[in-house]
Amino acid sequence: MEREFDEIYRKYANDLYKFILRLCGNEAVAMDIMQDTMLKAITSIDKFDGICSIKTYLCTIAKNNYFNYLKRAENRGIPLDDVEQISDGTSFEESLDDKEQAMLIHRALHKLEEPYREIFSLRVFAELKFSDIAAVFGQSENWARVTYYRAKKKLLEMWPASNQ
Repeated sequence: MEREFDEIYRKYANDLYKFILRLCGNEAVAMDIMQDTMLKAITSIDKFDGICSIKTYLCTIAKNNYFNYLKRAENRGIPLDDVEQISDGTSFEESLDDKEQAMLIHRALHKLEEPYREIFSLRVFAELKFSDIAAVFGQSENWARVTYYRAKKKLLEMWPASNQ
């Protein structure tokens, strides 16, 4: 079992870290969440039913860990702007190539209701296949494609509103 976990870690840790970093924009937080995700995955491996890929399973755990992190920060009264600070003191938006556009996209994305927000994030940030997204939700691949299309359409409709 330990050997299998080492192989999973070597194979997916870098992609998982990048996915989490895209979510939070903070290298230290991304590393912590990635480590927590791997620990949770190994301790709850018996819950993995094989319906989706290991990468999808790990990204789902990571996303949930990130949302839990945000809830804990909010409950402690830490402003989310402070949570999104990178370790050198620059904000998340300052670290992106097109800072303003990236923030507008993230603001619009956070206004999306579920499952659109999650499907869009899994497709764009985690770069998951529609079949893997469908497996996470227990739906068909066509459902995942249609829902992603609708999420993208909703974001485009919201775009002028998020530019204000």
